Amino acid sequence: MFDRPVGTGERALLVHIDLPAVNHTSVIAKSSTFSSEGTLQNAASLRDEAQSEFYDLVLSAGAEPLSFIKGKRVKPEAKYFIGTGKAQEVKEAVELYQADLVLVNHQLSPAQERNLEIMLQCRVLDRTGLILDIFAQRARSHEGKLQVELAQLSHMTTRLVRGWTHLERQKGGIGLRGPGETQLETDRRLLGMRIKQLNKRLEKVRKQREQSRRSRQRAELPTVSLVGYTNAGKSTLFNQLTKSSVYTADQLFATLDPTLRRVELPKNLSMVLADTVGFISDLPHDLVEAFHATLLETREADLLLHVIDAHTENRDKHIAEVNSVLQQVGAEETPQLLVYNKVDLLKNQQPRIERDNSGNILRVWLSAMDNSGMDLLLQSIADFFSKDRVQKYLKVPAKAGQWRAILYDQVDILEETYNEAGDWLVSIETTSRDFDNLLKKSGFSDLLSDKKMVDTAE
Repeated sequence: MFDRPVGTGERALLVHIDLPAVNHTSVIAKSSTFSSEGTLQNAASLRDEAQSEFYDLVLSAGAEPLSFIKGKRVKPEAKYFIGTGKAQEVKEAVELYQADLVLVNHQLSPAQERNLEIMLQCRVLDRTGLILDIFAQRARSHEGKLQVELAQLSHMTTRLVRGWTHLERQKGGIGLRGPGETQLETDRRLLGMRIKQLNKRLEKVRKQREQSRRSRQRAELPTVSLVGYTNAGKSTLFNQLTKSSVYTADQLFATLDPTLRRVELPKNLSMVLADTVGFISDLPHDLVEAFHATLLETREADLLLHVIDAHTENRDKHIAEVNSVLQQVGAEETPQLLVYNKVDLLKNQQPRIERDNSGNILRVWLSAMDNSGMDLLLQSIADFFSKDRVQKYLKVPAKAGQWRAILYDQVDILEETYNEAGDWLVSIETTSRDFDNLLKKSGFSDLLSDKKMVDTAE
């Protein structure tokens, strides 16, 4: 869309400017109490992680990093963001390495991006543009491609200013002369039309998803969504729980398109498990808006499995980032179960369940890669959904054998005995909804008994 130098490629220079007042103060304030030395160490750790994460993003996009240029500023510069001196340093590096692309680990304004491109004479891409490019590569489904295109166009509309100043106004022939329409105005109009088309298509997607959710609700299947920071191991965990083969890789945003599978749980329960896109710090607002239909799976879920990389030092920061995005899509009130993954990378750590003083489950520690702790996670999910379970006592006559098969198929059998008449005395446990469904079946209410009658018969 812009008048950029031709022949751009994938050889990239990386630029990161440390802005402590912007990047780290709010995060440190949310952390536990530190000494002054501990706070400085924590800030340094966050800086290192931000640079490492940016490097991983560049690799995920398929670029070839040539050099990593770093600097510090108290606040961004209005013209170049990185400062005039640092921009000159980057220009010299571009000429030295013959770079085709400069990637900046910050969100640049359209003017700053354009000013840097004019000075450096090569393409400049900020953090948002880089993430959008990765999403464009990962999208496979029709819905995913629509959402990525919408996010790209929304981002592009702000970058049209001064993009076509080299072109004059369009002119007609004899009898059609006039001020005409600038190329910039034409592009804005065309982009606006395309954005409207994409929004209409995505509205259809939202309606289809809503129909699917209603179908699951009629089937009375609870929905569980995997959420978490990107590369926390959500897809690996999804594959272990569902015995599927969803694409996994040790890279950022390996998963983009949501996948749903049915999973059987202990206590004769079932659920629908959804694997969703991973989150990241400074996730572009355009992406959150574009992927609103997909992220609705998190808001409509009965339970969120918040997958956390237990091996990373900044897992508390990652948790805060994920919760921030969940708040943006209105899913902050959805119950969460914290799943600490990758315990195989920790010393002296074994899969386990952590509970509070009341016996409620707080965290589940496991390793999706080693398939260890999966039984603990399934048991924890079953415990969550069995809170509304009820116990009932039945006396099934010997001649009503069909009910015995139905009960074994639909409820959890806790205890069973027989009396002298050959009646089957059974204690069952099931959800309130499943029990109500059984009551609707003819003859089931005649089987109901009470504990005293069962004990007396025994």
